[in-house]
Amino acid sequence: MARDVSDATPIGARSELVEWIASGEKPRESWRLGTEHEKVPFYKADATPVPYEGERGIRALLEGMQGLTGWQPIIENGHPIGLADEEGGGAISLEPGGQFELSGAPLKTLHETAAETALHLEQVKAIGERLGVGFLTLGMSPLWTRAQTPVMPKARYRIMTDYMPKVGTLGLDMMYRTATVQVNMDYASEADMVKKLRVSLALQPVATAIFANSPFTDGRPNGFLSMRSQIWRDTDRDRTGMMAFAFEDGFGYERYVDWALDVPMYFVKRDSTYHDVAGASFRDLFAGKLAQLPGERATQSDWANHVSTLFPEVRLKRYLEMRGADVGGPEHITALSAFWTGLLYDEAALDGAWELVKAWSAEERERLRVDVPKQALRATIGGRSVQDVARDALALSRQGLARRGCRDAQGRDETHHLDHAGEIVETGRTIAERLLERYHGAWGGSVLPAFRECVF
Repeated sequence: MARDVSDATPIGARSELVEWIASGEKPRESWRLGTEHEKVPFYKADATPVPYEGERGIRALLEGMQGLTGWQPIIENGHPIGLADEEGGGAISLEPGGQFELSGAPLKTLHETAAETALHLEQVKAIGERLGVGFLTLGMSPLWTRAQTPVMPKARYRIMTDYMPKVGTLGLDMMYRTATVQVNMDYASEADMVKKLRVSLALQPVATAIFANSPFTDGRPNGFLSMRSQIWRDTDRDRTGMMAFAFEDGFGYERYVDWALDVPMYFVKRDSTYHDVAGASFRDLFAGKLAQLPGERATQSDWANHVSTLFPEVRLKRYLEMRGADVGGPEHITALSAFWTGLLYDEAALDGAWELVKAWSAEERERLRVDVPKQALRATIGGRSVQDVARDALALSRQGLARRGCRDAQGRDETHHLDHAGEIVETGRTIAERLLERYHGAWGGSVLPAFRECVF
């Protein structure tokens, strides 16, 4: 989840909220990609969860990473809760259940993304070795109950923990037990944003299918291939989902802002204090009429923090966040970024992707979102299997990456970063399905082997 920002500049008009999003526009030559991935830590000796405190806890892991990277600690109420690379723009943060997240720096190429991920994993494994801690390559912790899962000392998470059961049945599982990989993408203009948002929203369930990797919960199969994706369906309907309104005529920055204004808030941050206003209206804060904080008016940081608590399948901030995929191993992480970079950063590929999805109705898109967590590549839309759609989308992405012509030191372009996804689509067998085969076969009906085999 995002690092909360501090900017006390008051907001005087709705137009400033629109301008805040529009300020993300960048010319093509300035486009970057930022890859984020979460990973669940565990003690290697006995496959138990890692608490925050203790000589071998999450805090010790953060402090070890600080010593190794030189990044600046992010402190909340005396607790280190993350690290920031002030020069490069990357960060390390903690998800509610201790999931360890790298928010990668904005980078030009997928080669740089792969190198960044490799360096981070080398560092985190070096510190983990000292502490006896490993990290799972699964989209959901496969063994521990919610009650057994640790809780990180972040005030916004306490507020969310209290609120989640009021608006859905699985929000706490989302917070404490899932792990994702995301890629953040730029846009040049409002029209470019709209086109990219529509294409990526429509294809987000296809990405979910390709990268499905969360088939176990509470020590056994959960009936899904991407349980992480299924969990999002019953987290909080006000702030999640496929945003059907994004496909309506006239959609743009203003329509997104109006939607965001109507999503209930979680908190208002003043200095270092998080005020619990869960369920309250940002419009009331904007008007100075928020009952919990009489007289307070919205600031730039209030808006930035509020937008970071919206969780649609693709999120618009001052860039677009692709949010549909389970985490996996290093090649899985870079392949997700490669998939979207090839599709969204090449004009011909983007046009081709729009041709793929433009005839789908809102009902068809929503049905696909419902079916994919369980069926993955076997789900259908518009009379075609997701496997077929994914094959076409990957071909477009590969062509887009080839046209980008970004070469590494060996002279290779970026297309090889798609090989992991390509092999899944060609065989029609997701990582989740392969793990289920192992569970019913070599693993002997136990998920404990995952703590040896599904690790970074």
